[in-house]
Amino acid sequence: MKKGLKVFLGAAIVLSAVACSTANDKETKTKETKEKIVETKEDTSVPKEYRNALRSAKTYSDMMHMSKQGIYDQLTSEYGDQFDVETAQYAIDNLNVDYKENALKCGENYKKTMHMSKARIYDQLTSENGEKFTSEEAQYAIDNIKGDYLEAALKSAKNYQETMSMSKDAIYDQLTSEYGEKFTTEQAQYAIDNLDE
Repeated sequence: MKKGLKVFLGAAIVLSAVACSTANDKETKTKETKEKIVETKEDTSVPKEYRNALRSAKTYSDMMHMSKQGIYDQLTSEYGDQFDVETAQYAIDNLNVDYKENALKCGENYKKTMHMSKARIYDQLTSENGEKFTSEEAQYAIDNIKGDYLEAALKSAKNYQETMSMSKDAIYDQLTSEYGEKFTTEQAQYAIDNLDE
């Protein structure tokens, strides 16, 4: 008897919560519901393969913050989703994404996890072998990544010291090198000055 009462009360609470949220937003929800019904009808007229590609593209954007070109390449890759080019293009054309924000999230991840400099992040974001964002999208990311790069330079320097047993001079050269980490001389010097702390 108690179990049945608990189930009944639980169901009543859920229904009450749904009713409250529906009552509060009834006017705006009615319009949204009509729009969703129209969208659903349009979606079902699209071949399932196209809808699958769009769903996959959305996942790549939401979870991995990929660029438009990166998503397209993944959709069409023989090692990826293996959609044909027409299907992948449909997905790209119908994906509602702010690629500048994707570039920013991707750039923030590089700074946080790999302790990269501004220049290296930019290169990685725009590289044909990297993330394949446009220069405009990458610049937006660079302009909006929070925090300074002094700590990133220091963490990178510590990594070189611990894993490669490099001298301070060699670490400084690696940090500032055009072929290395591309930190500014100020950032590299801060790292060297604080390396033993």
